[in-house]
Amino acid sequence: MLMNFLAIFLLVVPTTPYVFWPTPTSQLIKHPPTSLLAGDDSPAAFGQLDGSSTRIGIISTRWNPTAVGNLVAGTKQALKACNVPETNIFSTEVPGCYELPYAARLLALSGTVDAIICVGVLVKGETKHFEYIADATSLGIMQVGLQTNVPVTFGVLTCMDDEQVTKRTTGDGNHGIGWGMTAVEMALLRSAALGKSKIGNMGFGEKPGEASKASGIGGIGGGGFGF
Repeated sequence: MLMNFLAIFLLVVPTTPYVFWPTPTSQLIKHPPTSLLAGDDSPAAFGQLDGSSTRIGIISTRWNPTAVGNLVAGTKQALKACNVPETNIFSTEVPGCYELPYAARLLALSGTVDAIICVGVLVKGETKHFEYIADATSLGIMQVGLQTNVPVTFGVLTCMDDEQVTKRTTGDGNHGIGWGMTAVEMALLRSAALGKSKIGNMGFGEKPGEASKASGIGGIGGGGFGF
C-alpha cells in the first residue's frame, strides 16, 4: 500500500524544486535607489532650487552656542546658494530646544514666512532629560507644520557625545546646509500648492498702527509685521 501511495503521489505532484521553494526575497523586492537609502552621513540629493521669492525664518537656541552657531551659518550658506535674498531671512533665538515649537508656531501664524528652520543641539547626559526634551521637541515641531500649513524643518541634532556634535556641525558634515535646502524646497512646494502672499516686515509682532490682515492658520494673506 505504501509503495502504491508514493507512486500515485509522484505522478500527481511535480517534483521540480521551484514548486516547493519560494522565490528568493532578493528577487521579489525592487530596491530603491541608493540615494533613498541615505543615512546620517549621506545627505539627500537636491536639484536646482530657486528661492529668490521665498521667505525663511530661522529660530535657533542659545544653548550650545558654538555648535548651533555653526549650524545656523551652514543654513544661511545654503539659503544664499538657493538665491534667497538676505532681506527674506528672519532670524531669532530662544533659550533652548523645548521652546522651539512655541516660537515656531508664533512665527508660522504671523503669516510672514514660507518655511521655518528650528536649529538646536541636544547631547545625551546622565538622566532621562535628554529623551524627554528630544521627544517633546520633535513632536512639537512636527505639529506646528501640520497645524499651520507652514513647513518647519527639524534642525535639531540629538547626539550621544560631543564628538558626534563636532562631526555634524563642522566642514562638509555641517547638517545646517541640508536643512537650509530642505526649507527652500518645502517653501516652494507650499507656495505652489497654496499660493503666495504679499507682506511687509518679517517677524512675530503686528506692525504698529496697522491692523493684521493675516488669515490665521496657514498665514495666507497678511499685512505688515515686525519683531
